[in-house]
Amino acid sequence: MTEETPGFEEKPDVPSGATPDDAEPKAAPAEGAAPAGDGAADAALVAQLDQTRTALGERTADLQRLQAEFQNYRRRVERDRVAVKEIAIANLLTELLPVLDDIGRAREHGELVGGFKSVAESLETVAAKMGLMQFGKEGEPFDPTVHEALMHSYAPDVTETTCVAILQPGYRIGERTIRPARVAVAEPQPGAQTVKAEDAEESAADDKENGGPEEG
Repeated sequence: MTEETPGFEEKPDVPSGATPDDAEPKAAPAEGAAPAGDGAADAALVAQLDQTRTALGERTADLQRLQAEFQNYRRRVERDRVAVKEIAIANLLTELLPVLDDIGRAREHGELVGGFKSVAESLETVAAKMGLMQFGKEGEPFDPTVHEALMHSYAPDVTETTCVAILQPGYRIGERTIRPARVAVAEPQPGAQTVKAEDAEESAADDKENGGPEEG
């Protein structure tokens, strides 16, 4: 049997040429110590995050601009659609005005009877539903924006240029005039206002001389 020598411990084999320190286990790195290069990696991540946020903001602004442009486009298309519809209706009704004039003349002469009357009234109803409105009345003041004067005269009983006869009614669609009313107008007699002013002055002078108007 082999006897162990007391006081001596077995040591691990050391490779040839190695120092005694190589045989000892290396100490573990201190707990909580940051690996080398972590600071640079964090800075790179922060920079990349900033770039992503900037790109996201730019894309969001682009999307908002596209949405606004699309909404403006839709409004323009709708506005143009309504305008085209109104123009088409106005063109159609303009072509029907001579027919409506014939109906009006037939009514004035008492010739609007029987089946012709029913057809004429149906046509007038459809035109009214499409927005056609007739205007022009005797006695209303002359307005060159909606009236066309075909005849001119003077009258002692008017104080301003007045439509005294409607030769052809006017028509409008909404606020748009598609044909002015063709009228005969009368103006005050030349000098009538001067005569009236002189009469008023003479009457006032007489009242002053007589001590004023008599009290009732």
